[in-house]
Amino acid sequence: EEQGSATHEIARNVEQAAAGTDEVSKSINGVAEAANRTGTVAGEIRELSMGVAQKSDDLRNEVDNFLSKIRAA
Repeated sequence: EEQGSATHEIARNVEQAAAGTDEVSKSINGVAEAANRTGTVAGEIRELSMGVAQKSDDLRNEVDNFLSKIRAA
C-alpha cells in the first residue's frame, strides 16, 4: 500500500514536472518568435533610415545647386 502510494506520488510529480517543462518550452518559443519579429522590424527600420538619409543628401545637393545658381546670377 505504501509503495503504491509512493509510486502514485512519483507519477504525479513527474506529470507536474512535464507540465512545467512544457510551459517553459512554450515561453522559450514565444521569446524566439518575438526576437525574430524584432530582427525583421529592425531590418525594415534600417532600410527606411537609409532611404531618409539618401533623401536628405539629395535635398542638400538640390539646395546647394539652387544657392550656387542664385550666387552666379
